[in-house]
Amino acid sequence: MTTPVEPVLLPHQRTSLHDQPDSPEAYDAVLARVAAEALDRITPDGNLERPGCTDDIGDTSLGISSLLALAWRRTGDDRLPEAVSRSVDFHLRERVFRTDNPGYPNLRLRDSGEPYARYVLGDGAHPIGDWPSTVWALLQAVNLLDIGRGLLSDEQSGALTELACGYWRWLTEVTFFNPQDATNQAIGCVVGGLMLARHLPGTEAECVRETAMRLYTEEIRSRRLPDRGALLPAEHGGAYDNNYGPISLSFLAQAHRVSGEQVFVEDGDDIARYIDARLSSCGYDIGGPRYSEQHSGFEAVLGLRLFSRRIRADLGRYRGDTRWGYHAAGPDGAMDGHFAFMLVWQAQDTTRWYRAPRTSPVRHQLRSARVSVSFDNVLTPSLIEAAGTLLLPAAADRQHGIGPAVRLADGGSFLLTRPMGEVRVRDAAAPGLMAKLVTKPVVSAAQVLVHTQSLYVTDGTSLWLTVALDLDPAEGEPFLLAGLPYATETDGRLAKLLEVAGLDLSERAGRLATDGALHAGGLAVTGAAGIAVTTPDWPGTDSSAYFNSPDTIGLTQEQAAFRLAADPRGYGNPDAGWRHTVATTALEADPLPGAPGGLTVFAVRYGPAHADEPFAPVFERTDTGLLVTTEAFSALIGSPEGDATGEPVLELRVPGGRLSAASGPPRWPSK
Repeated sequence: MTTPVEPVLLPHQRTSLHDQPDSPEAYDAVLARVAAEALDRITPDGNLERPGCTDDIGDTSLGISSLLALAWRRTGDDRLPEAVSRSVDFHLRERVFRTDNPGYPNLRLRDSGEPYARYVLGDGAHPIGDWPSTVWALLQAVNLLDIGRGLLSDEQSGALTELACGYWRWLTEVTFFNPQDATNQAIGCVVGGLMLARHLPGTEAECVRETAMRLYTEEIRSRRLPDRGALLPAEHGGAYDNNYGPISLSFLAQAHRVSGEQVFVEDGDDIARYIDARLSSCGYDIGGPRYSEQHSGFEAVLGLRLFSRRIRADLGRYRGDTRWGYHAAGPDGAMDGHFAFMLVWQAQDTTRWYRAPRTSPVRHQLRSARVSVSFDNVLTPSLIEAAGTLLLPAAADRQHGIGPAVRLADGGSFLLTRPMGEVRVRDAAAPGLMAKLVTKPVVSAAQVLVHTQSLYVTDGTSLWLTVALDLDPAEGEPFLLAGLPYATETDGRLAKLLEVAGLDLSERAGRLATDGALHAGGLAVTGAAGIAVTTPDWPGTDSSAYFNSPDTIGLTQEQAAFRLAADPRGYGNPDAGWRHTVATTALEADPLPGAPGGLTVFAVRYGPAHADEPFAPVFERTDTGLLVTTEAFSALIGSPEGDATGEPVLELRVPGGRLSAASGPPRWPSK
């Protein structure tokens, strides 16, 4: 009897954030639990830090103090004022540092005497995190000034205001601004300045406010990076990070709440639309430049909740790390004050989740019900989801993507997805159907221009992919790299796929081909001319660059990518590491024999495992383009040159239904 293999659960992407209660009563219950734990934990000297915590610590006791102050303001619990007073005194006495941290590399002014918070309390121990810790301490302090009236003595309020001003000077004058190139922290600093200004007299307040807005305009907004048609705050050298990106959205929401400045919601709208285009139907996102596959939890709620309503899109399906359901917690589940300021803002905000899905076409997304395709900058799929199963771009011979490829005479592969010219898109809809046509000129291994046209059609349950290209047969053996089967939903969580169609993905050079369907999790993948699943052949003893080799079969994509990254975990860029992957498990589809007009044509259907009805699409070359007929739709794909203005031509209809043209007058061939 074999021992069942334990599922490899994706550790961070757990539950859609809008699945958690966010009513005022729910927040009151959370604050009651926080208060009970804090009252049990507080030390005689007023320390509220989590026992055993060694990093991200310099602001955490003050963060719990702010939560207790909010709990008192909402409930009037008479046990809390004394705890708040003692804990504030503790922070003022024990957690304010004015002597430079030995080895800190980001100072513009030495021996300033200005206060700051430490990431690690000891001298010289991990000083790199002192800048964000001081931003967090500033935010905890201004929250206490906002909600602590009636709790803090005049002396404490004065000392806390003076401390917050010192934090602001340290962040904006003593140090270089945003030294870690983590823009969520930088926007948080701006928020701290805007909130602090409300507690200062006229001229001083205006000076802080002007500095905050200047920093946002000159140091943050002007340095945004492009991705998928959007300008985004930079995060550790990349344009987006799905841990910090949504946190930036929350900071922008708070910046607008306290300042009323329109620029914050305009920029937030852009980020929200970008996140919406990235997200799959189930809320999974492959990642970003630093924290691939990791998701923030409660820290994202404020921004996603506000901006989902502004752009009328369901961002709440974003899969958060709900181990931090409402506040930060340690490995033992004990409450932590890290990011406590965000829980304060969420509880105060009255916006509630917008849950209606967006149905209007978006260039980098095709999504309907439980099917979605997310596209990268060059309109190659970065993620496919159908039947609760996720597919990533596969790798063959160090090239990553989902699309047509060629096996060369020397045994290598050449992927035909990198554009050499304008990439054009056309969306279309028919009753119950949504479609996207991507027309892309690419250059082959022989440096010949090849026109590729990829049609994606979904009914919300299945996805049909058709790829047509004018490939010279002399180039080599064509095949379609149809994706890396990666993860599937299991009891509400996402678990890595360890086998496909009965093939153990860790077996050396495994290959299983069929004329029917291959099953992966709840997904059936059917090729019109045959489909295969392969696992890569890896040389020697080190197989870490071959995903689903014995070295990587128990690892998530993120973990495997960090193994290949140049820097240690937590600092490196796992996306850069992932690009070193030589080969992965892959679905490969054969071209249809006898395709019309000398074209190379591939056709694949991704759908529920129980939907094994025959898949036999028919292709016909006409004067107006390529006519595709399947069991669910008919589509006319115009010539690669497009219409009179160069735009792609796509027409779509259901069997027996009326034509739905996405471009120009009807061109449907007469019978």
